[in-house]
Amino acid sequence: MRSIPVIVFLIITAFVVICTAQDRKYIVMKRATPAANNAPFSEAVLVGDTLHIAGHIGLDPATGKPGATPEEEARLVMEAFKRTVEAAGMNMDDVVSVQVFCSDVSFYDAFNGVYRTYFHGNFPARAFLGSGKLLFNARFEVLGLAVRKPLKHSEAGPQPKPTP
Repeated sequence: MRSIPVIVFLIITAFVVICTAQDRKYIVMKRATPAANNAPFSEAVLVGDTLHIAGHIGLDPATGKPGATPEEEARLVMEAFKRTVEAAGMNMDDVVSVQVFCSDVSFYDAFNGVYRTYFHGNFPARAFLGSGKLLFNARFEVLGLAVRKPLKHSEAGPQPKPTP
């Protein structure tokens, strides 16, 4: 008889684990350099409705180097970030948090001039951090979180008719 509570506990535990486990979708994009294609990370991981976006740097796909100016590099990094968000079926207005690492904080205004053009309405929470030297001599590295917005009632498709 003692084994019945143990069996019930195990069944309930298994049920909870199965119900709370969420599928993960790994987003891996074509990268700017052939060597980067073997890098040991994904551009993002989608868990449920939350997208965890890895650090992106603004490398020119043609040269594999950062943009010539801070503004050009900011555009390159934000375009790479946006492509990753869109690959997960989201848009930039789903982004809720951004961290920007910058090799020289004097580029703050140049980055902001480009950054603000990627959002409509409210901006995500953000940190802009001086980081020192970044990989590939990049000026910026951007990472973040996005959460898929729930469908509005009108976007959810036809609703079942109430039964009388």
